[in-house]
Amino acid sequence: MVDVSAKADTARIAVAAGQLRTTPEVLRLVRADDMPKADVLSTARLAGIGGAKKTSELIPLCHQLALSTVKVEFGFTDDAITIEAMAKTTGPTGVEMEALTAVAVAGLTLHDMVKAVDPGAVLTDVRLLTKSGGKRGNWVREDEVGRDVASSSNANDSSASSPVFVEDSPVVARSAVVVVASTGAAAGTRVDTTGPALVEWLLAQGFSVPEPLVYADADIATGLADALALRPALVITTGGTGASPTDATPEATLAVLDRELPGIAETIRARGAEKFPLAALSRGVAGLVGRTVVVNLPGSPGGVKDGIAVLEPLLDHLLAQVAGGGNHE
Repeated sequence: MVDVSAKADTARIAVAAGQLRTTPEVLRLVRADDMPKADVLSTARLAGIGGAKKTSELIPLCHQLALSTVKVEFGFTDDAITIEAMAKTTGPTGVEMEALTAVAVAGLTLHDMVKAVDPGAVLTDVRLLTKSGGKRGNWVREDEVGRDVASSSNANDSSASSPVFVEDSPVVARSAVVVVASTGAAAGTRVDTTGPALVEWLLAQGFSVPEPLVYADADIATGLADALALRPALVITTGGTGASPTDATPEATLAVLDRELPGIAETIRARGAEKFPLAALSRGVAGLVGRTVVVNLPGSPGGVKDGIAVLEPLLDHLLAQVAGGGNHE
């Protein structure tokens, strides 16, 4: 078992995927929640989360990790149920095996749930998609963008592979990540309400979104990198947009943007300034990192409310444009 005691604790995220190939009849029954057994997807999701939490018991040389988030999602193709799992921790070693175990256990549970109808179903293509954190930074599986497969790490040892960061990797449709820049919230000395409010709104808009990622102001660049490693269609940050010496969110965002969307940031500032003149001091920016939209919002409930009001009517059209459709000026 690798000694990781000398490694620094950092936020670490891994995303894995797989699929259960099966018959059109099974796909129809699962979508209609009409299988002989209980709710197939809910049961498999719980099994995947439980599997991630027990990874160190199942795989001999894996470290015991304090997982802060495990998320398991499903989709459908013409001949398969797709599985994607995200695991997160803050610690000295990565969560690749936890994400992979979540996919594998969720897939095996799907097989158990559908085998009465299709005993020939096949669990396949279980693989790591992305990982972030630690001194090696971000890694994206290259065959996800049509290149050769990079080797992944073994038994939670994130130093076992050379990471490859692919800036324009494909995004996960209708997915979002919220990043909170707050030194107090990261230290546990204050309660952030802006992140949960944004998650609640995004869920209501039909987005797949994990719990907010919370970082100290000085670590917001790491927070953005962790969020982008998940390949979301949308990243919204809150906090760190003012004129304080510690406010660094706009600078960290500009450092990764490929193109700016200045009208969004200007409209958010203008809306806030109509009621609260100090809102004009916000330095938030917006733009594109590959095909991911990134928007900075102030770290106040009012600033987030103004941001939501501006984003809600234009978000669907914006994401359609970025994805290659909806080309209206």
